[in-house]
Amino acid sequence: MKDFIIKATAYNGMVRAYAATSTNTVEEARRRHDTWATASAALGRTLTITGMMGAMLKGDDTITTKIMGNGPMGAIIADANANGHVRGYVTNPHVDFELNSKGKLDVARAVGTEGTISVIKDLGLKDYFTGEVPIISGEISEDFTYYFANSEQAPSAVGAGVLVNSDHSILAAGGFIVQLMPGASEEVIQQLEEQIQAFPPISTLIREGNTPEQILQRLFNDQEVKIHETVPMEFRCKCSKERLERAIQGLGEKEIQSMIEEDHGAEASCHFCNEIYQFTEEELRILKQNLSES
Repeated sequence: MKDFIIKATAYNGMVRAYAATSTNTVEEARRRHDTWATASAALGRTLTITGMMGAMLKGDDTITTKIMGNGPMGAIIADANANGHVRGYVTNPHVDFELNSKGKLDVARAVGTEGTISVIKDLGLKDYFTGEVPIISGEISEDFTYYFANSEQAPSAVGAGVLVNSDHSILAAGGFIVQLMPGASEEVIQQLEEQIQAFPPISTLIREGNTPEQILQRLFNDQEVKIHETVPMEFRCKCSKERLERAIQGLGEKEIQSMIEEDHGAEASCHFCNEIYQFTEEELRILKQNLSES
């Protein structure tokens, strides 16, 4: 099944919801960054949630999320746009622990239980929207639930999960975001809380073959779920050799000459996707010449 995100409403428009299957996206991130199981779960949850938050945007708007905890994994950074393109990385991908007391990957231990979650939205305006809240559990889904309630004043329930095979490949990944719209009744709120509390792990539902539509239908029980849009989701980076050429030119002629004389070329990699770009001496000379002529 290809990855995708759905946008939906329920309870006669009193509830807005997003759901995603992200197994292939998370597997691509794992493959590119060689993440170990617990790091894969943490990065996968973050990518899934960031992807759904990207689906809330319009046009060329983008969103970047950063989780900076005090755990051994270091920072988790992801960004996404309105078209379902998401990318991300962790500072230390080689983090793995024994399962926690609930028999699950110990994401909180990898992330840490102290630190911050920050969200930056580029909405094409002069200033960026920035929100930051403290980490409350390190489990990521709970932390984003807290973020929505406190930074965006949008009462929400966020769920994301990742199942990892014994060879570290991704078995299943997905998530949901459910948000109360202004005017939602107390009855709806109470009903939703009970249903979310009793809801099975979303990664298990994905592994069993449930689609995002089926996940929301199960979450909302007998309520009518209106699907408004489906957005394909994939790991896609914005890096290119042309971008890195501009970055190298930004270092100046002296630094480029040093690369030619001392290193006989240059190699650069992208943090987000780990793609490696090589530059020969001749390519560097051309970059330097273009710089001097501009």
